[in-house]
Amino acid sequence: MPLSTSFMPSSIPGCAVLTDSNDSQAPLLTVRDLRVSFRTARGLVRAVEGLSFEVHAGEILGVVGESGSGKSISLLAVMGLIQDPNALIEGSIVFKGRELFGLSKRAMLDIRGGEIAMIFQDPMTALTPVYTVGWQIVEQIRAHQDLSRHAARERAIELLGEVGIPNPRAQFERYPHQLSGGMRQRAVIAMALSCNPSVLIADEPTTALDVTVQAQILELIKKLRRDFGSAVVLITHDMGVVAELADRVMVLYAGRMVEHGTTLELFDEPWHPYTWGLIASIPPLDGPRPRRLPAIPGVPPSQIDRPVGCAFAPRCRCRFERCGERPPDLVGQGHESACLIAASDRKAARDLVAPAAGVS
Repeated sequence: MPLSTSFMPSSIPGCAVLTDSNDSQAPLLTVRDLRVSFRTARGLVRAVEGLSFEVHAGEILGVVGESGSGKSISLLAVMGLIQDPNALIEGSIVFKGRELFGLSKRAMLDIRGGEIAMIFQDPMTALTPVYTVGWQIVEQIRAHQDLSRHAARERAIELLGEVGIPNPRAQFERYPHQLSGGMRQRAVIAMALSCNPSVLIADEPTTALDVTVQAQILELIKKLRRDFGSAVVLITHDMGVVAELADRVMVLYAGRMVEHGTTLELFDEPWHPYTWGLIASIPPLDGPRPRRLPAIPGVPPSQIDRPVGCAFAPRCRCRFERCGERPPDLVGQGHESACLIAASDRKAARDLVAPAAGVS
């Protein structure tokens, strides 16, 4: 089953492609060797292992992978929102040249929400049920901007209207339980956008929204980048959204990065077998309708009893003996992949997987 060109970033008008201009600029956010583990009765759960990446001003970084791959937990660590006493967090997180590890709660509060904002995946738990939606947005604005309560109220109502909530002045006075799931999600997005953050972390921002509202939300994210030069880290399962919005893509599997490159590189010539499977799972928009979408065989490994070698090897159709020896390192310049398949053998291996995975 060929991949529909409708999803290819080169075919989408206005799709931003990362250029070399960012190379000369210091990154807004630099994460180095991030490790997140949790002590449990069964042993140590290694949720994120050795993750490193950078985010530059004005770019959109897509983070993709199956549930449990470490997407959300890694960005929660960046925000300083992992409060579990059994959590072990190591590494370095530098924002605008300032190390975030070790900052006081007061210093992190100044950064969180104002400089780095997050759209949470579950809007019901992101909003406090005992306060109105409008009150919560106003408090967010006033915590980071020198505005009167009246001015903050008007700004909050304006934001609710911009994210597609009808009659925003009336919805401003409602409690979270009085809104539908989609409207709660839009309210969370309005709160995240309220202070024009330098970095916006969007964790599945279009969940529970219909197609029309999804388009509005994605346009808002583009506007934030266009008007304020904000960087966006987009966590999503939707490869179509990644193709439309992202400049670069980071593919995670079992807490590790397995591939990284520009959006064009990953969609035109993916290197890792896991990425092949993710792309193959996209439904085609044209051509014959497949009887069944291809799926990656097996399930992700336990984070307690991980394979000794490549974590994807038990599910990979191209595995060989060396895959079970040790986890492969990321190899490449710009476009990187953690796979032992040699570049000269990659096309043959991909052709071998193509009939089953639906990659052409």
